[in-house]
Amino acid sequence: MSHYPSLKPNWPLIAPILAAVLWAASAVLGTPVWLIVLCGLGLGASVLAAVDHAETVAHRLGEPYGTIVLALAVTVIEAALIVSVMLGGGASAATLARDSIYAAVMVICTGVMGASLLVGAYYHREQAFRVEGIGTGLSALMVLATLILVLPSLTTTTGVGTYAQSQLVFVAIASLVIWLAFVFIQTMRHKDYFLHTAEVNADGSHPAPPSKPQAWVAFGLMMLSLVVVIGLAKLLSPSIENALSAMQAPPAVLGIVIAILVLLPETIAAIRAARFNRLQTSMNLAIGSALASIGLTIPVVIGLALLFDLPLTLGLAPKAVVLLLLTFGISLHTVAYGRSNIMQGLVHLVVFAAFLFFNWVP
Repeated sequence: MSHYPSLKPNWPLIAPILAAVLWAASAVLGTPVWLIVLCGLGLGASVLAAVDHAETVAHRLGEPYGTIVLALAVTVIEAALIVSVMLGGGASAATLARDSIYAAVMVICTGVMGASLLVGAYYHREQAFRVEGIGTGLSALMVLATLILVLPSLTTTTGVGTYAQSQLVFVAIASLVIWLAFVFIQTMRHKDYFLHTAEVNADGSHPAPPSKPQAWVAFGLMMLSLVVVIGLAKLLSPSIENALSAMQAPPAVLGIVIAILVLLPETIAAIRAARFNRLQTSMNLAIGSALASIGLTIPVVIGLALLFDLPLTLGLAPKAVVLLLLTFGISLHTVAYGRSNIMQGLVHLVVFAAFLFFNWVP
């Protein structure tokens, strides 16, 4: 597996630890302006550190396992964040899972994919990826998104946007089955679908991977970085909410901002992969992250809602459904030929801009 030009080896070790100290300090000192600024800097440094450590782990594991590590880590922590807010209640608790998953799918399939395609095309003109793998993942994502975000607004057993208990159980099982099947295909049955051509025919000239101790240290620091990213994002969210309120932004914009912060490690990793002519890794990260975001989060959220009798609204409004369908339409066209160009990246980014704009100006 080819090696990325790595960041400086010292600061990725220190950054998440210092950021964790700042996060802990907020529990004692509160949130004065100077600490908010430092926490914002710590958030950015932790994101970059998470990417650096994830690439070390990925280099040790090889593809496609390496791209799964970061997606799984972020998804598990994202699910924990959603669960903690749902248990805390509040007016937005019933729609939190829907808004978070919808925002994650749109950010990944338009923003992350668009930026990766654009950067890759700018530096390399045209890049190739395996249609078999990315097409399979996109098909699974379309099924999950339809079951979870579209159908609840069309069923008649309960109110608009909601599922009955039996329907929730079915959707939770279907989500988990599809995600597990995709991971099986990706890591065992058809592993070659998710490898770059150069990797399949590797001649042994790649740099030696890091040792097991180095990989475990990197994994631990990656997890610490991700926990700190989520914690600082949650800490900074009131300040962000106040700023958005001062700008008279709709409430949904806060969820998008938090989703972007949470997905920053995957975003930067995907863009860097495209920059160094590894678009296959970028696409694996994008589709895999979106699938994990639904396939892992929804069963946990549904189980929690049934166990504690919590309200759960999943169905999207018509405007959001149209944008979701548009996103899947252009994504299908993007992966159809297995080659990318600069126009595809621009189209994805225009849809991402439309998603942001029409949430800001509903």
